[in-house]
Parts: sequence; C-alpha cells; structure tokens
Amino acid sequence: MRILVTGGTGNVGRSVVEQLVRAGVTVRVLTRRPSRLMPGPVEAFTGDLADPQSLRRALAGVDRMYLFPFPATAPAVVRLAERAGVRRIVTLSSGAVSTGYDTNFHLPVEQAVERSALEWTHVRPAEFMLNNLWLWGPSIRAEQVVREPFPDRTGRPVHERDIADVATAALLGAEHHGAAYTLYGPETISRRDQVRLIAGAIGQEIRLEVVTPARARELYLAQGGFAAASADFLTGFQTYSGDAPGPAPAEPQAAAAPGPMPTAADVTGTPARPFAAWAREHADDFRG
Repeated sequence: MRILVTGGTGNVGRSVVEQLVRAGVTVRVLTRRPSRLMPGPVEAFTGDLADPQSLRRALAGVDRMYLFPFPATAPAVVRLAERAGVRRIVTLSSGAVSTGYDTNFHLPVEQAVERSALEWTHVRPAEFMLNNLWLWGPSIRAEQVVREPFPDRTGRPVHERDIADVATAALLGAEHHGAAYTLYGPETISRRDQVRLIAGAIGQEIRLEVVTPARARELYLAQGGFAAASADFLTGFQTYSGDAPGPAPAEPQAAAAPGPMPTAADVTGTPARPFAAWAREHADDFRG
C-alpha cells in the first residue's frame, strides 16, 4: 500500500506521516519545501496543491491519499487522483462544516471528494490547541504576557495529534468510508485557564491582560502569520465565512457547548489528549 500525504510537513500531516511509517506502509509526501521533511523512509515529491498538474508524478501508484484543504483546485486534484487509480481520500476539514459556519473553504473540498467515485472520510476538528502557540507564543516568549479580548470564552480545543490519529485510522481502516468525524477536545476550558496551564507548563508567570477586540485586532495584524490572517474572525469583526457580523463586533461563538461532544476516542478508542498535556509538550515553544 502506498499513501500520499499532502501537507506532510505541517503540524497534523507530519504526525500522520510518522504514524503511517510506523504502520509499515509506503509513505509518499507532497511538499513545496522538501528541506522541511523529517529524515526517514518516505518518498518525497515536490509539488503544490495550487498547481494540480504538479501532482501527477506524486499520484502515480498511490492507493490512498490524505488531502490538505485547498478549495480552489480541489475538483481538479480529485479528478487527477481518480485517473491515477487512487481509491480512498481522507480530507482534513473543519468542525465549522458540521455547525454550518464553513460554506466556502473546507466544505467545497468535501463536496469535490464526495462527487467522485472514491471512498472518502472527512476529519473535522474544532479549534486547534495549536492556535494558542501561533497567537500567544510571540508575546509569551518576549514579555510573559497574553493580551486577550475574551478571557472567559470557553471551548473544547483539540490536540493536533488527536486529529492525526483519526486521519491515520481512516487511511488504514476499512470501516470509515462515508464518515465525517467532528472532533473536539475532552474538556471545556476557558482562555483564562489555558493561559494558566501554559504558565504552569513553562514554569513562568504569564500576565493576562484583557484588551478590547479592536486592540487585539491591531496586535494580531501587526504580528503577522496566522494571527494576522485570522484577526478579523478571532476578534469578532468578521464571521467564519468572511461576512461582517453587524454594526459592532461580537464575541466569536464558542467552539462547543457544555455536554458530551465527539472526540478522537470515539474513533480510535484512545482517550483524547487534554490541554494540560498539550501545554507540557509545547513548553519549550513558549519559553523565551
């Protein structure tokens, strides 16, 4: 069995690659930057989902595929996969599809796969725990401070390795065709408590400074990267789909309401990883 992993140098894809290698299958990785690949027994192919034709060589001889979301070219990529003889695609999607908020990014990728004749599974994680590293990491490392507009907002963020566990199970197992797995973390936790747990993991005090949504937006835009790209949504100036929420920004909807919610354990049988464990694993990333 040969499995192609797109986005294989990313935070989820990298873990998928590691697990597939341990499972003993032949792993092929599509990447724009081969230098970022981990050393190991993988077949590296240079390509970019923005250019579907660059996938032709990588798709040759592939049985199954992990598809990173790129809606603009998803239909063309899926057609190429079909013609190459791929039999199964597992998509990295979003919990916002399940809640109806995502209609123009992950959903079109899912639809392109479902229109094909291939077996498919969608993995729909809610908020990533990793978001906190991308948002708060720079200010924690530089100043031991987090500036947050909604400190008491709660959610159920999910560990990236839980997402990878489910994706790997869907790639390898025979019982996941036609499933869409919405994934939350195992606990409801506030932003304030997330900061507290990160502080405990790194052994340093972190000051939580409550700022207005407008100020948080300014800071995220200045920071760049994920923070800038998500600034309007994270601060309530824009809905998930990119629309303005109204005359004044509103607090973004929490990731999940209290009560039982689906986690990776429902698919893998292994308990989902709590936020405290994630904070300990990423402690060095937060230290200055």
